[in-house]
Amino acid sequence: MEADFSGYVTKAGLKCSDGRTILPNAFAHQDAMQVPLVWQHGHTDPESVLGHVILEHRDDGVYGYGFFNSSDKAKAAKASVVHGDVKMMSIWANELLERQKRVMHGVIREVSLVLSGANPGALIDSVTIRHSDGEEEVLDDEAVIYTGLEFDNDLEHSADGEETLQDIYDTFTEKQRDVLNYIVGEAVSSAAAGTASHSNIDPEETEETEETEETEETGEETEETGKETEENSVQHSNTKEGDDMSRSNVFEKDSETGKTPSVSLAHSDMMGMFTEATKNGSLKEAVEGYVLSHGIESIDLLFPDAIAPENTPEFLSRRMEWVNNLLGKTHKSPFSRIKTLHADITEDEARAKGYITGHMKREEFFGLTKRVTTPTTIYKKQKLDRDDLVDITDFDVVAWLKSEMRVMLDEELARAILIGDGRDPSNEDKINEQNIRPIAKDHELYAPTIYVNIDDANSSVQEIIDACVLHRSKWKGTGLPTFYTTELYIAKFLLLKDTVGRRIYKSLDEVATELRVSEIIPVEVMEDEPSIVGILVNPSDYNLGADKGGNVSMFDDFDIDYNQYKYLIETRCSGALTKLKSALVVRKVAGSAVLVTPAKPGFNGTAVTIVNQTGVVYKNAVTDAVINAAGSPYAVADGVTMKVSATPASGYYFETSDDDYWEFENPVG
Repeated sequence: MEADFSGYVTKAGLKCSDGRTILPNAFAHQDAMQVPLVWQHGHTDPESVLGHVILEHRDDGVYGYGFFNSSDKAKAAKASVVHGDVKMMSIWANELLERQKRVMHGVIREVSLVLSGANPGALIDSVTIRHSDGEEEVLDDEAVIYTGLEFDNDLEHSADGEETLQDIYDTFTEKQRDVLNYIVGEAVSSAAAGTASHSNIDPEETEETEETEETEETGEETEETGKETEENSVQHSNTKEGDDMSRSNVFEKDSETGKTPSVSLAHSDMMGMFTEATKNGSLKEAVEGYVLSHGIESIDLLFPDAIAPENTPEFLSRRMEWVNNLLGKTHKSPFSRIKTLHADITEDEARAKGYITGHMKREEFFGLTKRVTTPTTIYKKQKLDRDDLVDITDFDVVAWLKSEMRVMLDEELARAILIGDGRDPSNEDKINEQNIRPIAKDHELYAPTIYVNIDDANSSVQEIIDACVLHRSKWKGTGLPTFYTTELYIAKFLLLKDTVGRRIYKSLDEVATELRVSEIIPVEVMEDEPSIVGILVNPSDYNLGADKGGNVSMFDDFDIDYNQYKYLIETRCSGALTKLKSALVVRKVAGSAVLVTPAKPGFNGTAVTIVNQTGVVYKNAVTDAVINAAGSPYAVADGVTMKVSATPASGYYFETSDDDYWEFENPVG
């Protein structure tokens, strides 16, 4: 039973006037399903039902085949379709599931014939929202969806119900139409030129060719073949240069004649292929069925070759956005040797003092500390065989290779600045951390560490935010810092929920505001350092020093012995934080670790007293000898400063690395 008409009942990917978009698989579950055919969505009158529609899921929407019933109103509607007065359909659906204005699922309840002038273009009408949890929306009541697309009126084209050539052609895909146009073009060219114009005709065979032509005109049987040649047949051979229909292998010649075999397709064969393609929906399969019988083995050669969307191969690399973010914000100096001087004026001895009449005024004192950072060379080397360079003609492989080298050099430098290159100290390829000082491993005077326990059963990543806010006073950098972390922790921040299951942070900007940072940047290479949760720093407080403007040099050379081109990219620079306490490094500890806070030793001006504390080990910071309550008090001679440090015992941890060091001075006189 042939359909009376057909067309798209809804089109996928069209943005409707209300901002919604129907996704391609929204109604895929209704493929081959039958739904009522209704006039103008009339749901109150049974006579409004005109027949039914068979739905067909397609990649670009839902196609429908309409069948009228024998009712009077159906006959009237059929007459309107035949006359071309009604050309459009729309659907009535419900149980629609939407996410971010994209309709992902629904149920088509009926298809209606609608007036051609009603709501042209894509439109969803009469939709109400019943529920929303911030992610998905269930659309309730009815949804009338118009596409504005005209359907195929088979009643108009063929009175006897048979498909016309136009009907068949309209069912072809774009690829099938391209092949058809190619074949028809070959047929026209061959007919215009005449069969005598075909190449590979031996001059000695002229008489036989003329006899064959005469036979084709008269339709008579030849004595040689014993078969009647079809009138007006079109013969295609593989001899026309530039328009090779059969694509035969030119290296495979007939063993007897020494000529390349000729393959031909008749006009009747082509018509048969189109008919078969209409039945099975695939022109490729139809062509295979016909041409294989003519000796064409590599049918895929008839179809377009795959084309790369890009001219150059795509790199599979780590996310690199953070590299430019970090390197672009660092401070650059025109000299490679960096010297930093600092003086600690936070101790009580450095404070201004009040004067009492008759008493001696005591001098302020503070120590000076110097740190020098010298340059090192960072490089990347590549090679390319000359034979490969000559053979690769699709794109500039040298330029492509050099771009890869520059990308990897920048990433390596940025990695060394942030967390270190990760190589073992004994590795000869390691970037010296005394030349490029990693922020994550720098001295606590420059980068104090915050420790969090987020792996125990009662903890969450909210503790990371709380710790950063609580200890923000320990950061003394410039402006607003940036928080560098991994995608894993970013996801955990965004998945935090309150006691009723609602998301605490709706966006990453809200997390950044809570952390008091300008932005949060994901760094993929930080996944190689699982103990590092994040680094809070303003890159402008990190100095990159390089002579001659910090040039990145590219060298190339040809090795005549191995016939290879060699390429080298390198830069020579130094790097270090130059501002005290300009970074905060957040690290996690084992889930079983116990938090303990070290108590400051007692000092009476001449002696230091240690009180034993569980989980805390006190040491003389100069000699590294353990000191405890048993040896207390420890006398401090006149003019001598005793330096004491505290470290957590095994299984314990401190909140920060900033409150575990003390200096006690016994001044002279």
